[in-house]
Amino acid sequence: MDKAKTYKVIVVDDEAPARSIVIEYLKRHPKLEVVGECANGFEALAMIKDLNPQLMFLDIQMPKINGLELLEVLEDAPEVIFTTAFDEFAIKAFELNAVDYLLKPFAVERFDAAVTKAVERLEGSLPKQDLPLEKISDGMPGSLTRIVVKKGSSMTVIHVSDILFLEAQEEYVMIHSPQGRFMKHQTMHYYDSHLPEDEFVRIHRSYIANVSRISKIEPYDKDSYIAVILPDHRLRISRSGYRKLREKLGF
Repeated sequence: MDKAKTYKVIVVDDEAPARSIVIEYLKRHPKLEVVGECANGFEALAMIKDLNPQLMFLDIQMPKINGLELLEVLEDAPEVIFTTAFDEFAIKAFELNAVDYLLKPFAVERFDAAVTKAVERLEGSLPKQDLPLEKISDGMPGSLTRIVVKKGSSMTVIHVSDILFLEAQEEYVMIHSPQGRFMKHQTMHYYDSHLPEDEFVRIHRSYIANVSRISKIEPYDKDSYIAVILPDHRLRISRSGYRKLREKLGF
């Protein structure tokens, strides 16, 4: 191993003082070179694409999109050390195979221990493990209020109230919205259990519909129906889906 080898690091945190502390502590570690810092996930996505860092210090609670949502849309994520004031995410961080989880405020000794683990993983002493991206959002508390999607090099935040419906696509889910169609590496079961139950119904094994977007329900053939979602979507309704709709809509 080349002892002179260095690894590129970026620091992502919406608070400038928090970024400054990480950068100051990193001066103690010559193998790690800070190549950039940013205040939100949108900036981080562009920075990762441009700089290709090997390690990222990542806050979880940030405006616009949070740290877990950023990881969802990264195709090739760097190693991650989470830095956050919220310990509710600690277990999830380790489930994601993050290098470490630093709870603010952290001592320099705790920081150094995390960095040592990161360098060991980068140099192959500890095996690198890919983040299971399809499971990341499981760690977010409560019902989903938004979904972050990526198309090309840009990210879009879709509020769940804007979703028309979701469609099963083998190992992916297609999200249909006024902003367009977006693929997510998730399962229908995940969305069925995380979308607000008063707004969404699993009307078929292949479809989850936003009830407020259903303009009418039409007969299809004997004992089966179609949900019409504007402007031009016609979705099959299963028998169990029809029962759920009747309960939800009270007809």
